[in-house]
Amino acid sequence: MQSKPKINFKAMNEIFEQYGQDPIKLCQNWLAEAEKTELNDPEAVNLATATPDGKPSNRWVLVKAINEKGFKFHTNADGRKGRELAQNPYASMNFYWKSTRKQIRIEGRVEMVDASEADDYFETRSIERQIGAWASKQSTPFNKWEELEASVKKYEEEFAGTDNIPRPPYWNGYRLIPSTIEFWIAQKDRLHTRFIYSKQDDGSWDATWLCP
Repeated sequence: MQSKPKINFKAMNEIFEQYGQDPIKLCQNWLAEAEKTELNDPEAVNLATATPDGKPSNRWVLVKAINEKGFKFHTNADGRKGRELAQNPYASMNFYWKSTRKQIRIEGRVEMVDASEADDYFETRSIERQIGAWASKQSTPFNKWEELEASVKKYEEEFAGTDNIPRPPYWNGYRLIPSTIEFWIAQKDRLHTRFIYSKQDDGSWDATWLCP
């Protein structure tokens, strides 16, 4: 029988003392810091998904909530990332902020949020973005830009005078439930500060330093 790896309590205690025992709170704090200094989209993350046989793809999405449940984003379930998540529900995401020279890498399982939560967020979007969600068949090819413009016009006319545009059935919310959260702070001579929190079966977090 393979023995369980020993926890590096010294490293864990050093990290907890300096950065805290709650990596979710630390993510929230780093994002709040970046919101004051980052020029565009501080909530943007690079999201990596993969097919069942391990072929990866990645793209930028906007994280709309960070809390004890995980990291939430919204997208078209019929697009490539949505199709891959339906077949392989594991993903990773990476924040990187040039202004603060910090990054966070998160790995875990992705679950779809319930319909009411997706509805609530869709209602907060501008009318233009709501129509765009209907008009764009994400990740599918088309021949001329005029085709997309025509699709937008079609839904503008369809929803003209509508106070509450419904959420498209394929437009959903997703939440990455983290199993590990790694933090990185740039340092001189490439000797960067790196440490990782790992979720335990009882819901607690262990932490250790990583070599740069």
